[in-house]
Amino acid sequence: MVGSMSTHSLLEEVRFLTVAEVAALMRVSKMTVYRLVHSGDLAAVRVGRSFRVPENAVSEYLATTFKDGS
Repeated sequence: MVGSMSTHSLLEEVRFLTVAEVAALMRVSKMTVYRLVHSGDLAAVRVGRSFRVPENAVSEYLATTFKDGS
């Protein structure tokens, strides 16, 4: 039971975003987000027929793919 309590508390800290929210945040199309999810470049959880993306996964993706224009 202790293991499920710690998992439960971790999930309370995670904020999940819809594909549309991720697209708006990244300023890309929803199709681009779906491509990132399907390719495995962006972590996501399938809920029924839709996907939810952990907010920290978006931050991690952007941090690892960000290129400085200088």
